[in-house]
Amino acid sequence: MKLLSTLALMLTLSGLALADHHKSKDKDGFYELFNGKNLDGWTINESPASWKVDDGKIIVKGPRSHLFYSGKVNKANFKNFEARLQVLTKKGANAGFYFHTKFQKNGWPRKGFEAQINATQGDPKKTGSLYGVRNVMNTAPHKDEEWFDYHIAVRGKTITIKVNGKTTIEYTEPKEGPTKAERGGFDRFLDSGTFAIQCHDPGSEVHIRSVKVKPLD
Repeated sequence: MKLLSTLALMLTLSGLALADHHKSKDKDGFYELFNGKNLDGWTINESPASWKVDDGKIIVKGPRSHLFYSGKVNKANFKNFEARLQVLTKKGANAGFYFHTKFQKNGWPRKGFEAQINATQGDPKKTGSLYGVRNVMNTAPHKDEEWFDYHIAVRGKTITIKVNGKTTIEYTEPKEGPTKAERGGFDRFLDSGTFAIQCHDPGSEVHIRSVKVKPLD
């Protein structure tokens, strides 16, 4: 009985450790939103087969789909923040990382901004772009098949995007917000919201092994 009680306690503590994964932060104040094992704390809106976890990585490949953060950190609502991702693209891949967005059942997220992920896919807007608002055109600041660090920060009305430590975009939202052309029919205004990873199309494959955030509110 004592052995069984000890084993039960160990299993309980193990379960609590996994449940509390998203509550711990590193020495720099960042929370890891992906536990490396499964998609706990995230919600898929459509085409669930487009997402899997393998060898500590989120594998993004399949029909259009978006993976929204729905975990406990900051109640999945971020206004001012720093986000750090580790990303690898396969040849011809297109994806994106949305912020200040909210869950929707299908389609391209209408709320928030997208930090583009694209090294060699046909869209001329490449990684490092604040999609449709301020763009890195034609040549990406990284290569396919190589891990790169993606850093997105919002402080007040300013968005800063960096790739491998180098700033690609620094955008300060004007009082009236982005122009109609920059919005492209979407609700692209700085506000607050959650994050979402984009699966763009079946021909795109992207791997993500870390999604960290530091709330600044």
